[in-house]
Amino acid sequence: MRENDFSRLEINLSNCLLNYRYFRSRLRDTTKLLVLVKANAYGHGAVEFASMMEKAGADYLAVAYPVEGVELRRAGIKAPVLVLTAGTDFFNEIIDNSLEPGIPNLVTLQEFCKVLEARGMKDYPVHIKLDTGMHRLGFMTGELASLTDFLAGCRNVSVRSVYSHLAAAEDPQSDAFTTGQVEMFKRNADKLSEALGYRPMYHILNSAGIERFPQYQFDMVRLGIGIYGVSALPGVKLHPVASFKCKILQIKHLGPEDGTIGYGRMGRISDSGTVIATIPVGYADGVDRRLGNGHASFMLNGHRVPTIGNICMDMCMLDITGVDAEVGDTVTIFGEEPSATELAGILGTIPYEIFTSVPRRIERIII
Repeated sequence: MRENDFSRLEINLSNCLLNYRYFRSRLRDTTKLLVLVKANAYGHGAVEFASMMEKAGADYLAVAYPVEGVELRRAGIKAPVLVLTAGTDFFNEIIDNSLEPGIPNLVTLQEFCKVLEARGMKDYPVHIKLDTGMHRLGFMTGELASLTDFLAGCRNVSVRSVYSHLAAAEDPQSDAFTTGQVEMFKRNADKLSEALGYRPMYHILNSAGIERFPQYQFDMVRLGIGIYGVSALPGVKLHPVASFKCKILQIKHLGPEDGTIGYGRMGRISDSGTVIATIPVGYADGVDRRLGNGHASFMLNGHRVPTIGNICMDMCMLDITGVDAEVGDTVTIFGEEPSATELAGILGTIPYEIFTSVPRRIERIII
Protein backbone atom coordinates (compact mmCIF):
# COMPACT_ATOMS: atom_id res chain seq x y z
CA MET A 1 0.00 0.00 0.00
CA ARG A 2 1.21 3.51 -0.77
CA GLU A 3 1.80 5.92 2.12
CA ASN A 4 -1.58 7.52 1.46
CA ASP A 5 -3.50 5.09 -0.72
CA PHE A 6 -6.66 7.18 -0.71
CA SER A 7 -5.29 10.46 -2.06
CA ARG A 8 -3.05 11.55 -4.92
CA LEU A 9 -1.96 14.49 -7.02
CA GLU A 10 -2.48 13.56 -10.65
CA ILE A 11 -0.05 15.25 -13.06
CA ASN A 12 -1.56 15.44 -16.53
CA LEU A 13 1.23 15.07 -19.07
CA SER A 14 -0.94 16.15 -22.02
CA ASN A 15 -1.99 19.38 -20.31
CA CYS A 16 1.59 20.08 -19.32
CA LEU A 17 2.75 19.75 -22.92
CA LEU A 18 -0.10 21.95 -24.16
CA ASN A 19 0.98 24.70 -21.77
CA TYR A 20 4.61 24.21 -22.78
CA ARG A 21 3.73 24.59 -26.47
CA TYR A 22 1.65 27.68 -25.78
CA PHE A 23 4.59 29.48 -24.18
CA ARG A 24 7.06 28.10 -26.69
CA SER A 25 4.87 29.52 -29.49
CA ARG A 26 5.33 33.03 -28.07
CA LEU A 27 9.11 32.83 -28.44
CA ARG A 28 11.58 32.96 -31.28
CA ASP A 29 13.00 29.63 -32.33
CA THR A 30 16.40 30.70 -31.06
CA THR A 31 15.22 31.72 -27.58
CA LYS A 32 16.09 29.21 -24.90
CA LEU A 33 13.47 28.16 -22.38
CA LEU A 34 14.20 27.55 -18.70
CA VAL A 35 11.55 25.82 -16.57
CA LEU A 36 11.30 26.42 -12.81
CA VAL A 37 11.06 23.20 -10.80
CA LYS A 38 11.86 24.69 -7.40
CA ALA A 39 9.73 23.98 -4.32
CA ASN A 40 9.06 20.43 -5.51
CA ALA A 41 8.06 21.82 -8.92
CA TYR A 42 5.56 24.20 -7.31
CA GLY A 43 4.17 21.20 -5.46
CA HIS A 44 3.81 19.06 -8.58
CA GLY A 45 6.73 16.70 -7.90
CA ALA A 46 10.23 17.88 -8.81
CA VAL A 47 11.68 14.68 -10.22
CA GLU A 48 8.56 13.74 -12.16
CA PHE A 49 8.11 17.23 -13.57
CA ALA A 50 11.80 17.79 -14.36
CA SER A 51 11.83 14.51 -16.28
CA MET A 52 8.82 15.62 -18.33
CA MET A 53 10.38 18.99 -19.09
CA GLU A 54 13.70 17.46 -20.04
CA LYS A 55 11.93 15.21 -22.53
CA ALA A 56 9.83 18.13 -23.81
CA GLY A 57 13.00 19.99 -24.75
CA ALA A 58 13.55 22.53 -21.97
CA ASP A 59 17.02 24.06 -22.32
CA TYR A 60 17.48 24.66 -18.59
CA LEU A 61 15.87 23.78 -15.30
CA ALA A 62 16.04 25.97 -12.20
CA VAL A 63 15.74 25.23 -8.50
CA ALA A 64 15.91 27.46 -5.43
CA TYR A 65 18.44 25.57 -3.30
CA PRO A 66 21.37 23.20 -3.88
CA VAL A 67 19.59 20.28 -2.18
CA GLU A 68 16.85 20.49 -4.82
CA GLY A 69 19.41 20.27 -7.60
CA VAL A 70 21.15 17.32 -5.95
CA GLU A 71 17.79 15.51 -5.82
CA LEU A 72 17.39 15.96 -9.58
CA ARG A 73 20.86 14.68 -10.34
CA ARG A 74 20.40 11.62 -8.13
CA ALA A 75 17.21 10.89 -10.05
CA GLY A 76 19.12 10.93 -13.34
CA ILE A 77 18.17 14.39 -14.64
CA LYS A 78 20.90 15.51 -17.09
CA ALA A 79 19.68 18.96 -18.18
CA PRO A 80 21.60 22.06 -17.03
CA VAL A 81 20.33 23.17 -13.62
CA LEU A 82 20.55 26.75 -12.35
CA VAL A 83 20.53 27.09 -8.56
CA LEU A 84 18.90 30.45 -7.92
CA THR A 85 19.79 30.68 -4.23
CA ALA A 86 23.19 29.03 -3.99
CA GLY A 87 24.16 30.44 -0.59
CA THR A 88 27.74 29.85 0.59
CA ASP A 89 27.59 26.53 2.44
CA PHE A 90 27.13 23.92 -0.29
CA PHE A 91 29.59 24.84 -3.03
CA ASN A 92 31.20 21.40 -3.09
CA GLU A 93 27.81 19.76 -3.52
CA ILE A 94 27.05 22.18 -6.35
CA ILE A 95 30.31 21.31 -8.10
CA ASP A 96 30.08 17.57 -7.48
CA ASN A 97 26.63 17.53 -9.11
CA SER A 98 27.45 19.86 -12.00
CA LEU A 99 24.95 22.46 -10.85
CA GLU A 100 25.29 26.10 -11.91
CA PRO A 101 24.99 28.69 -9.13
CA GLY A 102 23.26 32.02 -9.33
CA ILE A 103 25.60 34.69 -7.96
CA PRO A 104 23.81 37.67 -6.36
CA ASN A 105 26.70 39.44 -4.60
CA LEU A 106 30.46 39.74 -4.45
CA VAL A 107 30.86 37.74 -1.23
CA THR A 108 29.18 34.70 -2.77
CA LEU A 109 31.33 34.99 -5.89
CA GLN A 110 34.56 35.34 -3.90
CA GLU A 111 33.75 32.36 -1.70
CA PHE A 112 32.81 30.21 -4.67
CA CYS A 113 36.04 31.11 -6.47
CA LYS A 114 38.05 30.11 -3.38
CA VAL A 115 36.51 26.65 -3.49
CA LEU A 116 37.12 26.36 -7.23
CA GLU A 117 40.73 27.48 -6.79
CA ALA A 118 41.31 24.90 -4.06
CA ARG A 119 39.98 22.21 -6.40
CA GLY A 120 42.05 23.44 -9.34
CA MET A 121 38.99 24.24 -11.45
CA LYS A 122 38.64 26.94 -14.09
CA ASP A 123 35.81 28.34 -16.21
CA TYR A 124 33.04 26.91 -14.01
CA PRO A 125 29.64 28.19 -15.26
CA VAL A 126 27.92 30.77 -13.07
CA HIS A 127 24.95 33.08 -13.54
CA ILE A 128 25.14 36.71 -12.39
CA LYS A 129 21.98 38.13 -10.80
CA LEU A 130 21.32 41.87 -11.25
CA ASP A 131 18.93 43.82 -9.03
CA THR A 132 16.78 46.03 -11.25
CA GLY A 133 14.04 46.91 -8.76
CA MET A 134 12.89 43.74 -7.03
CA HIS A 135 15.36 44.58 -4.23
CA ARG A 136 15.61 41.03 -2.97
CA LEU A 137 18.86 39.62 -4.36
CA GLY A 138 21.37 40.78 -6.95
CA PHE A 139 24.06 43.32 -7.79
CA MET A 140 22.96 46.94 -7.67
CA THR A 141 24.17 49.33 -10.36
CA GLY A 142 26.72 50.84 -7.99
CA GLU A 143 28.24 47.40 -7.36
CA LEU A 144 29.01 46.61 -11.00
CA ALA A 145 32.50 48.11 -10.90
CA SER A 146 33.55 45.89 -8.00
CA LEU A 147 32.05 42.88 -9.77
CA THR A 148 33.85 43.52 -13.05
CA ASP A 149 37.14 44.27 -11.28
CA PHE A 150 36.99 40.93 -9.50
CA LEU A 151 35.99 38.99 -12.61
CA ALA A 152 38.87 40.54 -14.54
CA GLY A 153 41.31 38.75 -12.26
CA CYS A 154 39.38 35.50 -11.82
CA ARG A 155 39.72 32.60 -14.24
CA ASN A 156 37.89 30.12 -12.04
CA VAL A 157 34.44 31.04 -13.37
CA SER A 158 32.83 31.69 -16.70
CA VAL A 159 29.64 33.75 -16.76
CA ARG A 160 27.06 31.61 -18.50
CA SER A 161 24.21 34.12 -18.14
CA VAL A 162 23.19 37.46 -16.67
CA TYR A 163 19.65 37.72 -15.35
CA SER A 164 17.21 39.74 -13.29
CA HIS A 165 13.69 39.33 -11.96
CA LEU A 166 10.58 41.33 -12.83
CA ALA A 167 8.61 42.48 -9.81
CA ALA A 168 5.17 43.08 -11.35
CA ALA A 169 5.07 41.87 -14.95
CA GLU A 170 1.49 40.67 -14.51
CA ASP A 171 0.17 44.12 -13.48
CA PRO A 172 -0.73 46.54 -16.32
CA GLN A 173 -0.60 49.44 -13.87
CA SER A 174 3.08 48.68 -13.31
CA ASP A 175 4.06 48.50 -16.97
CA ALA A 176 6.16 51.65 -16.81
CA PHE A 177 8.07 50.19 -13.87
CA THR A 178 8.52 46.89 -15.72
CA THR A 179 9.84 48.66 -18.80
CA GLY A 180 12.25 50.59 -16.58
CA GLN A 181 13.47 47.31 -15.09
CA VAL A 182 14.15 45.90 -18.55
CA GLU A 183 16.00 49.04 -19.64
CA MET A 184 18.18 48.99 -16.51
CA PHE A 185 18.85 45.30 -16.99
CA LYS A 186 19.95 45.72 -20.60
CA ARG A 187 22.16 48.68 -19.71
CA ASN A 188 23.90 46.93 -16.82
CA ALA A 189 24.14 43.56 -18.56
CA ASP A 190 25.82 45.27 -21.52
CA LYS A 191 28.33 46.92 -19.17
CA LEU A 192 29.14 43.54 -17.68
CA SER A 193 29.49 41.91 -21.10
CA GLU A 194 31.80 44.69 -22.27
CA ALA A 195 34.02 44.20 -19.22
CA LEU A 196 34.05 40.41 -19.69
CA GLY A 197 34.99 40.60 -23.34
CA TYR A 198 32.22 38.17 -24.27
CA ARG A 199 28.43 38.19 -24.13
CA PRO A 200 26.67 35.71 -21.81
CA MET A 201 22.99 34.83 -22.22
CA TYR A 202 20.53 37.46 -20.98
CA HIS A 203 17.21 36.58 -19.35
CA ILE A 204 14.65 38.58 -17.38
CA LEU A 205 11.17 37.38 -18.42
CA ASN A 206 9.07 35.22 -16.11
CA SER A 207 5.77 33.57 -17.11
CA ALA A 208 3.82 36.83 -17.06
CA GLY A 209 6.65 38.53 -18.93
CA ILE A 210 6.57 35.91 -21.69
CA GLU A 211 2.87 36.57 -22.18
CA ARG A 212 2.88 40.35 -21.85
CA PHE A 213 6.38 41.44 -22.93
CA PRO A 214 7.67 38.94 -25.52
CA GLN A 215 9.69 41.74 -27.15
CA TYR A 216 12.07 41.50 -24.18
CA GLN A 217 12.78 37.78 -24.42
CA PHE A 218 16.53 38.28 -25.04
CA ASP A 219 18.36 34.92 -25.15
CA MET A 220 16.34 32.90 -22.65
CA VAL A 221 13.13 33.13 -20.60
CA ARG A 222 12.13 31.54 -17.30
CA LEU A 223 8.81 29.69 -17.28
CA GLY A 224 7.35 29.17 -13.82
CA ILE A 225 3.69 29.31 -12.83
CA GLY A 226 2.56 29.35 -16.46
CA ILE A 227 3.71 25.81 -17.19
CA TYR A 228 1.55 24.67 -14.26
CA GLY A 229 -1.56 26.20 -15.80
CA VAL A 230 -1.93 29.79 -14.57
CA SER A 231 -1.99 32.66 -17.08
CA ALA A 232 -1.38 36.36 -16.52
CA LEU A 233 -3.70 37.31 -19.38
CA PRO A 234 -7.48 37.61 -19.02
CA GLY A 235 -9.29 35.24 -21.32
CA VAL A 236 -6.36 32.85 -21.73
CA LYS A 237 -7.33 29.47 -20.36
CA LEU A 238 -4.27 27.37 -19.77
CA HIS A 239 -4.66 23.73 -18.83
CA PRO A 240 -4.44 22.69 -15.17
CA VAL A 241 -1.59 20.23 -14.81
CA ALA A 242 -2.34 19.03 -11.27
CA SER A 243 -5.57 17.53 -9.96
CA PHE A 244 -5.72 16.84 -6.24
CA LYS A 245 -8.02 13.86 -5.70
CA CYS A 246 -9.01 11.50 -2.91
CA LYS A 247 -11.54 8.78 -2.18
CA ILE A 248 -14.44 8.81 0.25
CA LEU A 249 -13.66 6.93 3.46
CA GLN A 250 -17.12 6.81 4.96
CA ILE A 251 -20.66 8.10 4.44
CA LYS A 252 -23.01 8.91 7.32
CA HIS A 253 -26.72 9.69 7.27
CA LEU A 254 -27.30 12.00 10.20
CA GLY A 255 -30.56 13.24 11.69
CA PRO A 256 -31.29 16.32 13.81
CA GLU A 257 -30.92 14.20 16.94
CA ASP A 258 -27.25 13.56 16.07
CA GLY A 259 -26.35 17.12 16.97
CA THR A 260 -23.18 18.48 15.37
CA ILE A 261 -20.24 17.48 13.19
CA GLY A 262 -16.51 17.74 13.80
CA TYR A 263 -14.16 19.62 16.10
CA GLY A 264 -15.66 22.55 17.97
CA ARG A 265 -19.13 21.28 16.99
CA MET A 266 -19.07 23.73 14.09
CA GLY A 267 -20.89 21.51 11.59
CA ARG A 268 -24.66 21.83 11.89
CA ILE A 269 -27.11 19.12 10.83
CA SER A 270 -30.20 20.41 9.04
CA ASP A 271 -33.68 19.84 10.41
CA SER A 272 -34.34 17.34 7.61
CA GLY A 273 -31.08 15.49 8.12
CA THR A 274 -27.65 15.71 6.50
CA VAL A 275 -25.56 13.17 4.61
CA ILE A 276 -21.83 13.61 5.07
CA ALA A 277 -18.81 12.05 3.39
CA THR A 278 -15.47 11.94 5.19
CA ILE A 279 -12.39 12.19 2.98
CA PRO A 280 -8.73 11.51 3.93
CA VAL A 281 -7.24 14.97 3.42
CA GLY A 282 -6.92 17.80 5.92
CA TYR A 283 -4.82 20.81 6.72
CA ALA A 284 -1.68 18.63 6.89
CA ASP A 285 -2.36 17.85 3.23
CA GLY A 286 -2.77 21.43 2.09
CA VAL A 287 -6.53 21.78 2.62
CA ASP A 288 -6.47 25.05 4.52
CA ARG A 289 -8.66 25.23 7.64
CA ARG A 290 -10.27 28.38 6.27
CA LEU A 291 -11.89 26.25 3.55
CA GLY A 292 -14.03 24.50 6.17
CA ASN A 293 -17.58 25.26 7.28
CA GLY A 294 -18.90 25.63 3.76
CA HIS A 295 -16.37 28.21 2.58
CA ALA A 296 -15.31 25.88 -0.25
CA SER A 297 -16.91 23.09 -2.22
CA PHE A 298 -15.25 20.21 -4.04
CA MET A 299 -16.32 18.06 -6.98
CA LEU A 300 -18.04 14.69 -6.44
CA ASN A 301 -19.71 12.74 -9.25
CA GLY A 302 -20.42 15.90 -11.24
CA HIS A 303 -21.73 17.88 -8.26
CA ARG A 304 -20.13 20.56 -6.11
CA VAL A 305 -20.35 19.55 -2.45
CA PRO A 306 -19.48 21.99 0.35
CA THR A 307 -17.28 21.33 3.34
CA ILE A 308 -19.10 20.98 6.64
CA GLY A 309 -17.51 21.50 10.02
CA ASN A 310 -13.88 22.32 10.71
CA ILE A 311 -11.10 20.90 8.58
CA CYS A 312 -9.16 18.30 10.61
CA MET A 313 -5.44 17.53 10.34
CA ASP A 314 -5.87 14.44 8.15
CA MET A 315 -9.55 14.49 7.20
CA CYS A 316 -12.48 16.71 6.42
CA MET A 317 -16.19 16.26 5.95
CA LEU A 318 -18.41 17.17 3.02
CA ASP A 319 -22.15 17.73 2.89
CA ILE A 320 -23.25 15.37 0.11
CA THR A 321 -26.97 15.52 0.84
CA GLY A 322 -28.88 14.72 -2.37
CA VAL A 323 -25.82 13.40 -4.23
CA ASP A 324 -25.54 9.72 -5.18
CA ALA A 325 -22.22 8.51 -3.83
CA GLU A 326 -20.51 5.48 -2.36
CA VAL A 327 -17.46 4.78 -0.26
CA GLY A 328 -14.47 4.83 -2.61
CA ASP A 329 -15.91 7.45 -4.98
CA THR A 330 -13.44 10.18 -6.05
CA VAL A 331 -13.54 13.75 -4.78
CA THR A 332 -11.56 16.47 -6.57
CA ILE A 333 -10.12 19.11 -4.24
CA PHE A 334 -8.74 21.16 -7.12
CA GLY A 335 -8.12 20.62 -10.83
CA GLU A 336 -10.46 21.59 -13.64
CA GLU A 337 -13.17 22.37 -11.07
CA PRO A 338 -12.69 23.80 -8.61
CA SER A 339 -9.48 25.35 -9.87
CA ALA A 340 -6.52 26.22 -7.69
CA THR A 341 -7.22 29.83 -8.64
CA GLU A 342 -10.74 29.56 -7.20
CA LEU A 343 -9.45 28.21 -3.89
CA ALA A 344 -6.78 30.89 -3.82
CA GLY A 345 -9.46 33.53 -4.24
CA ILE A 346 -11.40 32.15 -1.28
CA LEU A 347 -8.26 32.31 0.87
CA GLY A 348 -7.08 35.69 -0.39
CA THR A 349 -3.83 34.24 -1.72
CA ILE A 350 -2.31 33.08 -5.02
CA PRO A 351 -2.36 29.70 -6.80
CA TYR A 352 1.35 29.23 -6.01
CA GLU A 353 0.45 28.74 -2.35
CA ILE A 354 -2.32 26.26 -3.15
CA PHE A 355 0.05 24.12 -5.23
CA THR A 356 3.02 24.23 -2.87
CA SER A 357 0.88 23.45 0.18
CA VAL A 358 0.31 19.87 -0.97
CA PRO A 359 2.94 17.90 0.99
CA ARG A 360 5.16 15.08 -0.22
CA ARG A 361 3.07 12.46 1.59
CA ILE A 362 0.52 12.93 -1.18
CA GLU A 363 1.78 10.76 -4.03
CA ARG A 364 2.34 12.39 -7.43
CA ILE A 365 1.09 10.23 -10.30
CA ILE A 366 1.74 11.09 -13.96
CA ILE A 367 -1.23 10.34 -16.22
